[in-house]
Amino acid sequence: MQTTSEITPFVNEPFVDFSVEENANAFRAALEKVEKSFPVVGRLWIDGEDCEGGAGTFESTDPSLTSRVVANCAKANREDALRAIAGAHKAFGAWSRKSAEERAEYLFKAARTMRLRKHEFSAQMVFEVGKSWAEADGDTAEAIDFLEFYAREALRYALKQPITPLKGEDNELVYVPLGVGVVIPPWNFPLAILAGMTCAALVTGNTVVLKCASDSPGIATMFVELMKEIGLPAGVLQFCPGAGSEVGNTLVEHPLTRFISFTGSAEVGKGIYEKAGKTGEGQIWLKRVVAEMGGKDFMFVDEDGNVDKAVAGAHSASFGFQGQKCSACSRLILHEKIHDEFVEKFLPLVEATTVGHPSLPSTYMGAMINEKARDGALAGIEAAKKEGNQLMAGGAIGAGEGWFLQPTVFTGVGRNDTIWKEELFAPVIAIHKVASFEEGIEAANDTIFGLTGSYFGADEEKIALAKRDLNCGNLYINRKCTGALVGVHPFGGFNMSGTDSKAGSRDYLLLFLQGKLISRAK
Repeated sequence: MQTTSEITPFVNEPFVDFSVEENANAFRAALEKVEKSFPVVGRLWIDGEDCEGGAGTFESTDPSLTSRVVANCAKANREDALRAIAGAHKAFGAWSRKSAEERAEYLFKAARTMRLRKHEFSAQMVFEVGKSWAEADGDTAEAIDFLEFYAREALRYALKQPITPLKGEDNELVYVPLGVGVVIPPWNFPLAILAGMTCAALVTGNTVVLKCASDSPGIATMFVELMKEIGLPAGVLQFCPGAGSEVGNTLVEHPLTRFISFTGSAEVGKGIYEKAGKTGEGQIWLKRVVAEMGGKDFMFVDEDGNVDKAVAGAHSASFGFQGQKCSACSRLILHEKIHDEFVEKFLPLVEATTVGHPSLPSTYMGAMINEKARDGALAGIEAAKKEGNQLMAGGAIGAGEGWFLQPTVFTGVGRNDTIWKEELFAPVIAIHKVASFEEGIEAANDTIFGLTGSYFGADEEKIALAKRDLNCGNLYINRKCTGALVGVHPFGGFNMSGTDSKAGSRDYLLLFLQGKLISRAK
């Protein structure tokens, strides 16, 4: 075990440079190896034992090649969920009493192991959720970052905390874990967010019941297998994938559940918040909810903004991973003085976007995650047409097997229009023209969400006003609104974007701890 004095300062995991042939060849080999392993077989993991699910099994398929089954996973029922909660509650006593150093070492070991096989984790996401090489590598790098960062943070919180001295007393403030937590991660960052949410709860001394997304059980299974490999004690992590209506509700509503950590849609998040607010029979605490619920994010390019830089940033933020990021840009606000120049430069870049299977290194955009997601995007596109928005690019499904959708751009979008208001979670961008800085600020804030946003401009007085008045949890100046790094850009949003959890921050672990003051008279 490493001692605290041996822990090096945190640094972000470097991204792989695939222009280096050696790196590209290594990733191709990982893709081939992972593809040969399909379908990944996932089973419940309850009290340290692999189990069949009481509700049978379910499959995940390659969204860019829907005939390919990527994973076959056991499906839990209500009884399985009850067993998982009871087991996690039983395991909490011993786990919570381990030292911060002991718990942190599990995360350090998991990070070292994941780093050795990072291409295999990334390759799984290429096939299972449709990530490009770069997007998948970024996801795995972020997962490693979360493991490394939260391990160090757990050690920091275990140190002596500063407190005002009082003559005649010895006072200390210590942080103690909460209890059993339910972790419900999304499919779009199926390794990074899953690992971050789960391990933040574990390293602070809580036990976890993990219910993965139904579209990504394969990568979730790989993570659980990793935790088995590093020797995580039985019962500390329970793997219980299943239907939200049965398993999810059972876990959220159970009186032994102390907190719920959720990332997903606002609709589901609000339902969890409501259920968690009810005090069940025998429940002796108020449940804590940590929620990140998406956004309707903006980039505002002012009259003196760098158009070339903004065009490149908007393309990446809007169409990277098919726009399926809670931080993705879906509202592009352009000052009328640069509007035409921007659109003229932006459209050729959009039209040149390569759409295809993400296992090909030349592919920029793969398919959307499933048929329901694409149908929702197509409905939004049709609504935009009916409302008089001008289709400038895309708007149609792609060729070939898979849930492909072309990158889509609308201009002339009003602030009451569908694609301005609704989160499509798709490669669809709404362009809105404004006549002034003040109108741009008002347009940017015209949403129930408040996750990420960007302001492009040169005037320092306007930048100061933008920093003050733009209402979002992560505001970027003269850069795109995606690409938050652990420890660098603490991540979380306002309003219907959630509880501003600030994942990857020095505050985050406090969400899974409670403070205990101990005062002793001298």
